[in-house]
Amino acid sequence: MNKLFLLGVVALVLAGCGKPVPIESVESLVANPARLKELRAQCKAHHAKVGDAQCNAVAEATRRRFMGGGTPYTPAQAPALEASAAQDKAP
Repeated sequence: MNKLFLLGVVALVLAGCGKPVPIESVESLVANPARLKELRAQCKAHHAKVGDAQCNAVAEATRRRFMGGGTPYTPAQAPALEASAAQDKAP
């Protein structure tokens, strides 16, 4: 019984010692398109192996490279339709 308990404690300690895999930041991926392309292929082929956090960073870096700074959409003001419609009806 003691050996089983000790074995369980040792297993838990060893499992807790695993360091999390560091992910590459979005900014570093935006600056390095070759690495971004490589990671995109890895996420597509082996998403579970690469991990959600890294694949999410890859997706965000891809979006930033495509969209750029993300300038807000400001449509041009259309001319007043009411005024032109009133002129059309005038004799």
